[in-house]
Amino acid sequence: MPEIFPKTLIVIVGPTAIGKTALSIQLAQHFKTEILSCDSRQFYKEMTIGTAVPSTDELEAAKHHFIQNRSVFEDYNVGQFEVDALKKITEIFSTNSTAIMVGGSGLYIDAVVKGLDSFPKVDPSIRVQLNEQLENKGIESLQMQLKELDLKSYNTIALDNPHRLIRALEICIGSNQPYSSFINKDKKQRKFNILKIGLEADRSVLYDRINQRVDLMVEAGLFEEALELHKFKDLNALQTVGYREPFAYFDGLISKEKAIEEIKKNSRRFAKRQLTWFRKDPEIVWFAYDKDFNEISKTVEQLLPIKM
Repeated sequence: MPEIFPKTLIVIVGPTAIGKTALSIQLAQHFKTEILSCDSRQFYKEMTIGTAVPSTDELEAAKHHFIQNRSVFEDYNVGQFEVDALKKITEIFSTNSTAIMVGGSGLYIDAVVKGLDSFPKVDPSIRVQLNEQLENKGIESLQMQLKELDLKSYNTIALDNPHRLIRALEICIGSNQPYSSFINKDKKQRKFNILKIGLEADRSVLYDRINQRVDLMVEAGLFEEALELHKFKDLNALQTVGYREPFAYFDGLISKEKAIEEIKKNSRRFAKRQLTWFRKDPEIVWFAYDKDFNEISKTVEQLLPIKM
């Protein structure tokens, strides 16, 4: 039986556009605590519209951490986030019995609740070759190679992110084992309880919400924001849905209408991969996206290892 600690981290997960931000604020107000964002795209201050950063009113409704606290010009990775997040959680627990962590970045969530996975060292020349392959044959060739070598990773990682693709492939090639075989091998014991809750909806509802969100982003000035970042398009932080498609439009590769259509399609694919990642975790307690908050909060209170 797992050890019970006096403090609890409540983790809210789910696909993009499902309503995680709104629920996190309600729970933070209910428990009078603070929120840690675990959305790896919302760390960057230059990316506001395309990452659906919480509004000014939402940020003022509860204290948030790790929202636009970095620049796209900084190197920041999941290992650094693990250290920073654990430090902030400790600070919050000095005055609160609970803390809220919310986001759709499964790798970053796992880093905080389980610790990072250990991977074997591989020949650096493999990455060089994969980068050349990306340059000469395009990202699709890397995606198909990963599908052949490690179908599990193909179905879960961000396929539109060349850095994630290359990382998975270099492990597959260098170790002759699937990248996914090294995931979640050793779980670290944190000195706090972890309660995971998720939001879900029928696929048609989720896809409608995604499409509507993209339309609102475009109306809010997504393409204008992306144009300011276009000259930096090769930065790692900008290799993401919502920016790559406008960049293709600015480069004359597709029309603006096609770019908008691609953002919606790639966002739906991203949501599908998020759900695939989270569905494999039996510890997540799922709620319908439109469930009454009073019912959710009541259930959360009942599930807390230490009663409030």
